[in-house]
Amino acid sequence: MGSNVSYVAVPMVAVVALDAGPGQVGLLAALSTIAFLLIGLPAGAWVDRMRHRRVLIVAELSRGALLGSVPLAWWLDTLTFGHLCAVVLLDGVSTVFFDVTAQSTLPKLVGREALVPANAALVSLSAAGNVTGRGAGGGLVELLTAPLAMAVSAVGYLASGLQLLRLKPMDDGASAKAVQQVRLLTQIGEGLRHVLRDGELRALALTGTLGNLGSVIINTMLPVLFARELGLSTGLLGLYWAIGGIGIFVGARCAQPLAARFGLGRTMVRLNQWVAPVAVFLPLIDRGAWLWLAAGAWSVFTFKTGVANVLGVSLRQRLTPGPLLGRMNATFRFMFTGSMAIGASLSGLIGEYVSLRAALWTGAVCLALSVLPVALSPIRHRTALPDADYEPVRSQPRRSLREPNCVSSRLR
Repeated sequence: MGSNVSYVAVPMVAVVALDAGPGQVGLLAALSTIAFLLIGLPAGAWVDRMRHRRVLIVAELSRGALLGSVPLAWWLDTLTFGHLCAVVLLDGVSTVFFDVTAQSTLPKLVGREALVPANAALVSLSAAGNVTGRGAGGGLVELLTAPLAMAVSAVGYLASGLQLLRLKPMDDGASAKAVQQVRLLTQIGEGLRHVLRDGELRALALTGTLGNLGSVIINTMLPVLFARELGLSTGLLGLYWAIGGIGIFVGARCAQPLAARFGLGRTMVRLNQWVAPVAVFLPLIDRGAWLWLAAGAWSVFTFKTGVANVLGVSLRQRLTPGPLLGRMNATFRFMFTGSMAIGASLSGLIGEYVSLRAALWTGAVCLALSVLPVALSPIRHRTALPDADYEPVRSQPRRSLREPNCVSSRLR
């Protein structure tokens, strides 16, 4: 709830309260994710050296304090665009550590055999937060103004940090000490090689990178488009984004049944192919019926995202040994969210120097192309997740590559 209210409120603080232009809005969006480019890779190695519960709590409380400084500065009449940029950048740093740690913690909490239902539950809850948080965010901006809406967001983060105090301490001290014996650069290299040398992990990373790039190019310009070109309310913008959250929620709930019915690989590949053409409707957003047509297309695309999030995250968690989870997740986050920083910057430049519509069409092309890496990868042959005790081939000694049973469970 906290993150989704701020998703709507932050750009509206810039546009409405600080009179920011398309370039400044793009810069703000880029700063929110640039931390993944700057520290994304070493964060995975750092997380593998730390106690996960402590990292999660500190990250949430930090985000609450940072966002809470915005309404306070606005109330004191000292809020500047530089202050907002600093808050967004530091919030992104906290998000790096939280996201990497959370995905590395899940297999320890539920066991690898329960990853699909657990990821489905988390993605569903996240999507419900998209619907309620972004819808509420638009309403709160209309009702309270954008800076005060951010106070609600800060309360959400603080409540999340306090809730995480109930999480039982995990026995990760021994593994953290073992990882600390290895040089940081060596650990980062292990995570990169693990992802980029595996055809399935590499395809998941490239597809997600292109998808995030396209969606951020489009979404970065929507607050400017709604407020200035279309003259539509922030409430409608929040509703538009909330409709996308409904698509993610439904996709997450359908992921496991679809994979059981058609097979994991076929579900991911076919769904990508069917959904790709709807991307062309997104740049056509306008007043009246075109608004709802674009919202419908966005919900179809986010339905695919919900399915892919559950199946893709579960697959990469099962393909990764426990000691590498932090670095694997950091590598994915580096590519996924790093592409968002690039996309936001590119969106701001195109919106500022070409047009808002040109930015939307650029994003739509990226979304349409995002289906290719998975469609051309070994994932298309996979019918199910690997066994819970599966260990990737590259983690075995070199001589074991000659043994046929090393690859018997790779493609099923």
